[in-house]
Amino acid sequence: MSKDPMTNQPKPNRPINHGGFEQEDLSSKSALYFLAGLVLVCLVVYLIVFGMYRFLDSYATAHQPPMSPMVTPQADTRTVTPENAETFPQPRLEENERTQLRSFIEDQDRKLATYDWVDKDRGSVRIPIDRAMELIVQRGLPVHPEGSSAAQTSAPVKKQTPKAAMTKAAASGK
Repeated sequence: MSKDPMTNQPKPNRPINHGGFEQEDLSSKSALYFLAGLVLVCLVVYLIVFGMYRFLDSYATAHQPPMSPMVTPQADTRTVTPENAETFPQPRLEENERTQLRSFIEDQDRKLATYDWVDKDRGSVRIPIDRAMELIVQRGLPVHPEGSSAAQTSAPVKKQTPKAAMTKAAASGK
């Protein structure tokens, strides 16, 4: 038998054929045995925990003190009927989110598109949003003198674009 010069190990006389893979690799049988053992351990732990739960539940039920005859059992408040849903305090859970959201959006759209009194005594009205935008484009936003207290509470003035400022300057002859 001759020695391999790289490893200084004896060379076999004939080539070894392992069927296309190395024999030193992890075999599939050992992986399957591990998985089967893991499933078996999980099953045993499940059965132990289930048995402990059953034992402790029956123990607690057997050793529970009897209810006093002076105490009247109360109704189960965990179940809700449609009749008593309105008596619950706010915020209430949504019964049907899509229809409630749709009705909320339709109500908001109706308010944006109609005329109505906000405060009849003060003469304050609500106008449709489209009409309000047209009026702002026609009249502009209200401007108050700089020294007055109303200037601090009024809506901000719309800024001019540079193109509009240049057009005004050209019209005035500057």
